[in-house]
Amino acid sequence: MDPVRRRRRTRLWSGAVTAALALSLTAVGQASAADVNNAKNAGFESGLSGWTCSANSGTAVSSPVHAGAGALKATPAGQDNARCSQTVAVRPNATYTLSAWVQGGYAYLGASGTGTTDVSTWTPDSASWKQLTTTFTTGANTTSVSVYLHGWYGQAAYLADDVSVYGPDGGGGGDPAPTVPAAPGGLAVSGTTSSSVSLAWNAVSGATGYTVYRNGSKVTAVSGTSATVTGLAASTAYSFQVTATNAAGESAKSATVTGTTTSSGNPGGGGTLPKHAVTGYWQNFNNGATVQKISDVPAQYDIIAVAFADATTTPGAVSFTLDSAGLGGYTVDQFKADVKAKQAAGKKVIVSVGGQNGTVSVSDPTSAANFANSVYSVMQTYGFDGVDIDLENGINPTYMTQALRSLAAKAGPSLILTMAPQTIDMQSTSAGYFQTALNVKDILTVVNMQYYNSGSMLGCDGKVYSQGTVDFLTALACIQLEGGLAPSQVGLGLPASTRGAGSGYVSPTVVNNALDCLTKLTNCGSFKPSRTYPDLRGAMTWSTNWDATAGNAWSNAVGPHVHALP
Repeated sequence: MDPVRRRRRTRLWSGAVTAALALSLTAVGQASAADVNNAKNAGFESGLSGWTCSANSGTAVSSPVHAGAGALKATPAGQDNARCSQTVAVRPNATYTLSAWVQGGYAYLGASGTGTTDVSTWTPDSASWKQLTTTFTTGANTTSVSVYLHGWYGQAAYLADDVSVYGPDGGGGGDPAPTVPAAPGGLAVSGTTSSSVSLAWNAVSGATGYTVYRNGSKVTAVSGTSATVTGLAASTAYSFQVTATNAAGESAKSATVTGTTTSSGNPGGGGTLPKHAVTGYWQNFNNGATVQKISDVPAQYDIIAVAFADATTTPGAVSFTLDSAGLGGYTVDQFKADVKAKQAAGKKVIVSVGGQNGTVSVSDPTSAANFANSVYSVMQTYGFDGVDIDLENGINPTYMTQALRSLAAKAGPSLILTMAPQTIDMQSTSAGYFQTALNVKDILTVVNMQYYNSGSMLGCDGKVYSQGTVDFLTALACIQLEGGLAPSQVGLGLPASTRGAGSGYVSPTVVNNALDCLTKLTNCGSFKPSRTYPDLRGAMTWSTNWDATAGNAWSNAVGPHVHALP
């Protein structure tokens, strides 16, 4: 977050990376009888046999694996991006589907030497296994291609498993062809809103994707084991089934479950909040910004997110300790009294979990329970109204959903639940953060994505936009607004000053213009939404302290504008 102590990571996005974002997943259809997986040792069951890794960066591991008994673990270091490659025999003038399952740090999958257009795709850090897929066509004289995986400089190690170069037999003697997977088990409804039903099911061995059916008709295809079906009528029952797919075909349908949407009304949690709200992060540390007490935070802020709760040695659990020494002797009793005073004035005070240095991992039922129990304990101890999820090191949608629903059951309907994902986390509804937001839509207050420390990203129109512009704010917000979140659950997160972030600062005027564009179709840039979103929640800033350092210029300009929106 902050450029000195908690600054959110500034990521450099090359043109190749931006282009990779635009690659779409290719639907898996019925395979030709002659098609095979041409990759050798695709599941790393024989160590690294057939694979070459740069700078000895790769090793075969027995855990975690996607399937079988082996997987690749490769660690970038210095100027080496941990590239592991294999030369694969192919046929000329043939089309192949390239896929791999990855986990951990940034992971890239690609093919070069195709004789036509070389391809690649990628994903940011992922706490659970995720499939990368793309296709390529070989040239008239191409008999082999180089298939590769690599990470990214300065990022964590990545894991890869079950690589597939599926298509006509190139004669190189690849691994056996897959068989049609079994039908998924454990299908259950994990959440509902007035317009959506969220589903989850068990993973199927050998599956590369899943297809969701509503009332017998296909509605969506996903790579993970959860999905949210949107665009539904309120107070209506729907039946759902799921199938598993891979290159060999599609399984039988699962058992049927029924999900009933809730009655119409404003979605999400949050108790009593103004229609349009301003969120500000309050720093529980001194990093050169103005040191504040909670009582010093201006009245323009409707939600105050206390940054941060810290991870403990118990998996998934967090704790909060007031930095009294760093805050000039601010005592716990004064802090609690100030929280109550803000609440008496109609404000909400929540605790934020994560930040750049946050290492909270919720990846199984035990850590999910630990997270819910510990957050609720912190809320009770300090009087917080809820929690902000600001995890920047990957998120597991299945178990974070479980944790947040457990927390909501303890805290009740007044729970304030906010999120602060990075731009890369909300580019697609298949991303872990986006999935989680949709899974908990019925209890979610607002997602304040960080429109900074980002670089260029895709807008909802498929065009690339650079940070620091009105278009960047509006075109990226459109992805969330059209991707399943209610307008009241979308906010614009910006730094309060140039010192509040490594890059991406825009003046309050630009923030206000973006708000006008989204709510009234005025003051837009070159991107203009197809419709207005008058219920847009508002804006967020990092931080109230950096705002104070700049004379509260951000809140004095953006606050009244937010509160005057239609």
